Amino acid sequence: MPETRYIGALDQGTTGTRFIAFDHDGRPVAAAYREHRQIYPRAGWVEHDPEEIWGNALAVMNDALLSAQLSPSQFAAIGVTNQRETALVWDALSGEPLHNAIVWQDRRTADRCRQLAEQGWSEAVRTRTGLPADPYFSATKLEWLLQNVRGLREQAEKGRALFGTVDAWLIWKMTGAHATDPSNASRTMLVNLRTLDWDQELLELFAIPRAMLPTMQPSSAVYGTLDLRSPNGHCEVPVAGDLGDQQAALFGQAGFEAGDTKNTYGTGSFLLRNTGVRPVTSKHGLLTTVAYSLPGQPVRYALEGSVFITGAAVQWLRDGLKVIASAGETEALAASVPDTGGVYFVPAFAGLGAPYWEPYARGTLVGLTRGTTLAHITRATLEAIAYQVHDVVEAMNADVRLAAEENDRPNAGSQLGLKVDGGAVKNSFLCQFQSDILGVPVVRPTVEETTALGAAYAAGLAVGYWKDLQEIQRLWKAERTFVPQLSAERRAELCRGWRQAVECALSWASSVRTP
Repeated sequence: MPETRYIGALDQGTTGTRFIAFDHDGRPVAAAYREHRQIYPRAGWVEHDPEEIWGNALAVMNDALLSAQLSPSQFAAIGVTNQRETALVWDALSGEPLHNAIVWQDRRTADRCRQLAEQGWSEAVRTRTGLPADPYFSATKLEWLLQNVRGLREQAEKGRALFGTVDAWLIWKMTGAHATDPSNASRTMLVNLRTLDWDQELLELFAIPRAMLPTMQPSSAVYGTLDLRSPNGHCEVPVAGDLGDQQAALFGQAGFEAGDTKNTYGTGSFLLRNTGVRPVTSKHGLLTTVAYSLPGQPVRYALEGSVFITGAAVQWLRDGLKVIASAGETEALAASVPDTGGVYFVPAFAGLGAPYWEPYARGTLVGLTRGTTLAHITRATLEAIAYQVHDVVEAMNADVRLAAEENDRPNAGSQLGLKVDGGAVKNSFLCQFQSDILGVPVVRPTVEETTALGAAYAAGLAVGYWKDLQEIQRLWKAERTFVPQLSAERRAELCRGWRQAVECALSWASSVRTP
């Protein structure tokens, strides 16, 4: 009797690394996780140890196989997904990292990005890459490494030093191939979205030798093989999928059609909408990015909006104010009152992200009375998560409508519903209010680990484990669908109040900026 076969997914995130084995129905059968250190050399600087990440990757693969008594020969392929924008360099011959990885959160190149704006590069960078000139992305990180790591530029010009985001590092360590996929490459601020190649003028702007950059392969393709080892034996397993984490979550949610939208609720929230085979340039503070690429098919693009503080607002109730013991308490508390009693909470602890992009905004709680209770504030905190997502969705709708008008074509990107994932979607009150305030269905899937599942799907497609996207679409299942229950009038009334609360936070920002 033949062995049951599985697909593995290596999910390398900002705080840790996870490996999950999925069966043919897309269900997880084994998993393991390990955290890695966060390194803070200076204020605003964040680094990771690449060797620690690689060691943890090997460890979680072994741990998962042991936990379920699986053998390496049972794996048809492994996919990779990763924290995006984090930049690292390593020696092409020895494989030794030449510096710690500079993490996407790192702000050491903020002055350089301001200088680019002053020099008039902002519009050119956004037009070519779909991204603002910001230290969030990899280009200025790599420029900094070339300027500050002794001997690195000389090695790079000789082809001895290699650059990559974390996926490229892992793929190189696993297979020896120096490669990435367009979803990750499009987050470096070095890729021209129209040509889907490294932009020569931007490489010259940042003085980056092309020889150190990885080749781009489809998101679903065999990159090489890994000698997967465990106490149960070893076997050469294809490494056959690669996606940035948020794009992987969209793929794992079977978001293959223009208009398909997912939101991942974590510390912050990331909302992606598949916009089809043409990139949509945002005029409303969003990012244009590659969603995924499949062999022989046009690349699919997405619009992305980032909200800085969503789940972190609930953490503040727990750890800052210490008014709740766990996040799980918030659902019952919020439901214990019929509304917020006019209270609105704008959790701008780190400024406001999309679509406002106001770094000086700060957390604002308005509408308090003597009758305000913890339940009202808790409900306002959960509602704030949904309002912020609503603002990003509205910006996306405006961008997609404008793109359709400018190109004289039907609006194929109109939103039909929102698929959700991430830890906060366990909260049914939040999901219901999100549906109410958007006026569309919100769908919670049966498999919560959609990021790892997306990487597994990409790898499985490459080796024929799954036949095509239609087969994967049939595997996707909803655990629960939340449908709107608010009237249009009440929805509009609530949104007006939210906008007034946001204006209060923005007014504070204006007063702080004014001497």
